[in-house]
Amino acid sequence: MSDTRLAATLTAGASRAIEVGVGNRLDVARALADAGVAVTATDVVDRAVPEGVRFVRDDVTDPDPGVYADADVVYALNCPPELQRPLVAIARESGARWAFTTLGGDPAVVASRPKTLPQETLFIPPEANGRV
Repeated sequence: MSDTRLAATLTAGASRAIEVGVGNRLDVARALADAGVAVTATDVVDRAVPEGVRFVRDDVTDPDPGVYADADVVYALNCPPELQRPLVAIARESGARWAFTTLGGDPAVVASRPKTLPQETLFIPPEANGRV
């Protein structure tokens, strides 16, 4: 799946997105910023991010709620099981939608519904009715 397509699926109707644990995979954040979405990328270590993407050092297991305030969607790519519950919790606390992909055979450990996309499975809230 193209990063542009994944970005569009993640943020349909969103004007502000937070990517948790951005790591070195920056293509989706870049695609969102290029599409006019205000993107904040977080990680537990400092990361260089593309122009148009804001970076904040934050740990989703002990988050700064201000980072996530006013977000429309909180998402993570290749989200390990141990970060799924904290991601969902901060998204709900902020009133944001949430979504994540997993790495390889990692399971989704939160109540979620898989949304099958070409070359990717996106996990979304069970009540989302197909919308991220």
